Amino acid sequence: MRQSLPVLLSLLFLASILPTSLAAGSEDGQDINPDESEVPFSVVERTSPSQDGASWSLTVQLDEEAQANGTTIAITTQICLNSGVCNPPEIMDSTVEEGTYSASISPPEDHSYVNWRVKATYEDDSTENFPQGDWYKTWSTCYYSDGTYSGIHADGDGCDVPAAGDEGEGLLPTIGIGIVMAVLVCAAYVRRQ
Repeated sequence: MRQSLPVLLSLLFLASILPTSLAAGSEDGQDINPDESEVPFSVVERTSPSQDGASWSLTVQLDEEAQANGTTIAITTQICLNSGVCNPPEIMDSTVEEGTYSASISPPEDHSYVNWRVKATYEDDSTENFPQGDWYKTWSTCYYSDGTYSGIHADGDGCDVPAAGDEGEGLLPTIGIGIVMAVLVCAAYVRRQ
């Protein structure tokens, strides 16, 4: 029985990192977020999922080193609709306070997701986009993909999104599959002992 414990713990570890690695891809319905070890900022707050007509907000904090060397950033968003059309990208008016940049928009009716990116301008006036050549993405509460509607406000062949300000279904906090599996495996192991 003791020999199976390392194998069990290895499987548990693999199961706990699987959802994280899958979320980094571009699967429909899976938000795409920055890897904070590869960008000069961290996400303080981001509304997820986005909802038609409700405020979607993003707050990012520049790293201390970036603040110290005079780096500034601009946040750009692009809203894509369930029809497959994306609006032109827009540079957001951001509120800036001590290296913290905050921006918000209200996505229109029937949107699929909000694309966003950050453009850093360094002290020497050179610039860099994060991510490069792509977008971070926040999916909406109802989006169309592969011939079906998905999301918490999907209703059969369409969307049933409550009006902004109405009480919605809300989002329950979720627990990662790895944590649930760890608890169940540990409980089973303790019970056997």
